[in-house]
Amino acid sequence: MNEMQPLSPRKTASTQIGTSPSKDLAATSNSDNSDGPSSVSSRILAIIFFVPPWCRWDAANPPKFRTWHNVLFALAGGCTVANLYYNHPILNVLAQDFHTSQAGVSKIPTLMQAGYATGLVLILPLGDMMPIRPITLGCIGFTAILWIGLCTTNIFPSFLALSYITAITTVTPQIMLPLVAGLASPENRAVSIAMVSSGNALGIVIARITSGVVTSFISWRYIYWLGLGLQVMILVLLWLFMPNYPFGKSYMDALWTMVLLLRKHAILVQCCIMSLCTSVTFTCYWTTLTFLLSSPQYPYSLPPYKIGLFGLIGITSIVLNPFYGKYVVGKLRVPLYAIVLGLCINLVGTIIGTVVGPISIAGPIIQGLLLDASFQIVGIAHRMAIYYVEPGASRNRINTAFMLVTFFGQIMGTSAGNKIYETYGGWRASGALSIGALVFALFIAGIRGPHEKRWVGWGGGWGVKDTKEVEEDAGRVDIESGVYIEEDNSRESEEVTVQS
Repeated sequence: MNEMQPLSPRKTASTQIGTSPSKDLAATSNSDNSDGPSSVSSRILAIIFFVPPWCRWDAANPPKFRTWHNVLFALAGGCTVANLYYNHPILNVLAQDFHTSQAGVSKIPTLMQAGYATGLVLILPLGDMMPIRPITLGCIGFTAILWIGLCTTNIFPSFLALSYITAITTVTPQIMLPLVAGLASPENRAVSIAMVSSGNALGIVIARITSGVVTSFISWRYIYWLGLGLQVMILVLLWLFMPNYPFGKSYMDALWTMVLLLRKHAILVQCCIMSLCTSVTFTCYWTTLTFLLSSPQYPYSLPPYKIGLFGLIGITSIVLNPFYGKYVVGKLRVPLYAIVLGLCINLVGTIIGTVVGPISIAGPIIQGLLLDASFQIVGIAHRMAIYYVEPGASRNRINTAFMLVTFFGQIMGTSAGNKIYETYGGWRASGALSIGALVFALFIAGIRGPHEKRWVGWGGGWGVKDTKEVEEDAGRVDIESGVYIEEDNSRESEEVTVQS
């Protein structure tokens, strides 16, 4: 078994993090002496934030990081990221149930993505100033409480507001990935990261499939009740077994560092813009696909369960993700070239899907497969490019800056894609938006070479071999997962020339 590795240079007030049993019991007994709702809420909070003795962090003797911890964190990421995707295959059903238009119902995924982006800014940097355990438990508990409103409300504005708010605290997947990268031992880190990434991908796939299938036979509300049950289950499991990891810097310092990272590193900005464009195509496809396949004006009119089965396309990302990392991105070595390859695959698929979609279901299927392959290749290459730019920077802050821009792209794809679909000509019009986004991404890729130190240009040439080699070792980026791996903080990343 592996011992948990230090997450980063974090300063703590003591070697052990977590309230002692005697103090917790005293606090609970004191709250029993008061009456009213405040005493009830304080007791609930005392239970949620109580740290069992086996979960307390002791720097001198940290708890072991075991395989079942890894499975638990992957399960937590998958069950919570599913919250964002239950609505995708049933947007047409929600529009009928809430008596609204396609443009109106498309606000649901738009607001959920906007809420997720808000959570990346407001919540994720808290991992650098307070223990991760109470952040995670607090987010899941808060989401579960408000999720009851999504299960029961018949008022569309209320459903929209709750969708936005619950998405803010659905940031557990972005907490789990960098967390595991810091906890796993170097020799097991690649497998641990891949397990969490696969858990997140599996959560998206299962959410789309089960939502479509369940809604075809019973009310869509049952899938939301199922989502509530999963969140409660994860809350209990994490409360029982998630150690109370340490923390470090201030909140404002963490936010300001993200701004400085974007100002300082041209490669980070370049990757953010290209990721934004890729995300536009991703959400534009998945949200307008529901309207294409359910609309009587096209030769489909599929029920929700058949639309949900399109989520099986996402299985390829789980099965082929190691292949993309090792044999596509890894062989090319230069991340920019892998990104360009992924963008071209996406562009070919989008053109095929846009042209063929209104007349044959083969078009959306081919587009979905190529879009998924592109999304994985580009995602791995982006992480390879950005996570080693500044070894001293926190994973949370680099991840937050990158994912924030990425989710702005998803918001744009959902909002603009559905608006164009309804107003300017349906599937092919929204497909034109995706084609334009990909052409712009290729332009951004072309104005700055892989070895250029400045913001624009091709300084250093374009060769594959004269570059920093990304090694699967401590202090490098794991090629299969694309996640930066920090070694001892005293070491700096070295430039390695790849020999012929």
